[in-house]
Parts: sequence; structure tokens; C-alpha cells
Amino acid sequence: MTRVTPVPGATARLPGTPARSAVRSSWTALGALLLRDAVVLRKHLWEFVLRTLIQPFLLCFVFLYVFPKIGQGVGGGQGAAAESAFATVLVPGVVGISVMFQGVQSIAMSMAQEFGYTREIEDRVQAPCPIWLVALSKVFSGAVQGMLSAAIVLPIASVVHAPGVSANLDLHWPVILTLVPLASVAMAGLGLLLGTTFEPRNIGLMFGFIILPITFLGGTYYSWTRLAPVQIGSFHWLQTLVLINPLIYVNEGMRAAFTGGEHMSLWAVYSVILGFGTLFLGLGLRNFRHRVLS
Repeated sequence: MTRVTPVPGATARLPGTPARSAVRSSWTALGALLLRDAVVLRKHLWEFVLRTLIQPFLLCFVFLYVFPKIGQGVGGGQGAAAESAFATVLVPGVVGISVMFQGVQSIAMSMAQEFGYTREIEDRVQAPCPIWLVALSKVFSGAVQGMLSAAIVLPIASVVHAPGVSANLDLHWPVILTLVPLASVAMAGLGLLLGTTFEPRNIGLMFGFIILPITFLGGTYYSWTRLAPVQIGSFHWLQTLVLINPLIYVNEGMRAAFTGGEHMSLWAVYSVILGFGTLFLGLGLRNFRHRVLS
């Protein structure tokens, strides 16, 4: 009989026990899922860049270049001063809306395909990790794309304007380095929630009834503090109504990060974005599990 000599320092393992713990296996699978998304993003990098730039570029081109050129006043006044003030409001809003659209497009649209005709989601959930971790990998991927979109859009939006019109930017790095990732995660959570709530055939309804109102009432073209004159009697109804819109906090936070103009209190911005992000992730993870197991 052959006698096996134990190796000094080796840890004994009973037959049938896994070589790695479930936690380590789950995080390894999460890393593999994120790596897969990174490879796909690299293969379609120019598509991502064009998708990110087209709407912000057109907004800045029309409002900050075409309108001043043709003498069409924007920002509630005439002249370079009023147009520059509007540019200072618009550029952070364009960054905020880009972060939101990346969260929705990179997750909700892809889930519509994966839960629809491709059924790619069935391959993902076979990874050796909990179902919620598969959904979390989608959120991480969408959040990274949101941060990349902010880095791409800001310099483009800040230079697309007519002569004499300029956005007065004042970068506050502590706010940038904390708010942009937080907003990206929250908007990715919104994408997860929408992608798991709407059936693939109802994606058009999602954009018409959810994304469009969020966009126009999200403070992209105006600051929240400027809504005070819109009132019924002494009740500032519109300024109160838009507080249920997560994009208003994102855009107000972007103005605090990129300009020195007036904005909502940062305490409110951070706390509400964190609250919305937690709500979106909780509901999205629940819906994701239900959709996968149903």
C-alpha cells in the first residue's frame, strides 16, 4: 500500500468539500461578469461614444450656438450675459441627463433584449453566484458607463457655443468625486427597475410615460430655485411637484459640482439621491429575481 506523506503547511481538506467558499466563488463570478461587460463595451466603444454624445451635442448646439446666432433669446433674456447664464445652467444639466440616459439605456434596453428574444439572461444566471449578484453586475456596469459619459460630455458641452457665449464653470472636486459616482449608481438602479418592470414590448411606453416627463421636469434647462414664480396663490406647486423626480437632485448636484451658481442644498441632494438609489436597487433586485424565476 502506498503511503501519502502530508505536505508541511498544507491545509487538510475533507473529500467532497469545495476548494473555495461560496463567497469567494460568487465574487469571482461577479468579476467575470463585469469583465465580460468591459470586453463588450470595448468592442462597441465608438457606438457607446456616439450614443453618449449625440443628444448633449445637439442640445448645446441648438440652444448655445444656433439660437444666439439667429438672435433667438434663451434663458429669459437677450444678450451675451443672459445667454452665458443659461449656458452655465444648461451644461451641468446636460451632464446629469447623460448620466441618467446611460443608466437607462445600458441596463433597461439590454434587459429588454435579454429577457426577450435572445434569452441571454438564462446564460448569465447560470453563473455560480446568487441571482441578485448577477443583477448587481448590471448595475455596476451601468454606473461605470454613467461616469464615463459624464467625463466625455462635460468638455464637449462646455465648448459647443457661439462666440461670446460661455458657461462659467467652477469645478468642485470633492463634490465631483462623490456625487457623480453616487448619481451614476442611482440612475443605474433606475435602469434596473425599469428594465425589470416593463415587458420588452412596452419599452416605447416606458420612454413616453416615464423617461420623457423625468427629462423635461428634471431641471435640465433650468435650476430648481428658479421655479418659485410658478405658483397658485402662495403655493409653489411646480417647485413642489418636481421633488418626486430623482433627476432634479442629480442636476442640482451637478450644478453644485461644476459651477458656482445657485443650487439646492447639498445635504438634500446627497440624502435624496442615496434614498432614491436604495429604493431603485431594492425594487429592481426584487423584480429581477421574480422575472428570472418566473
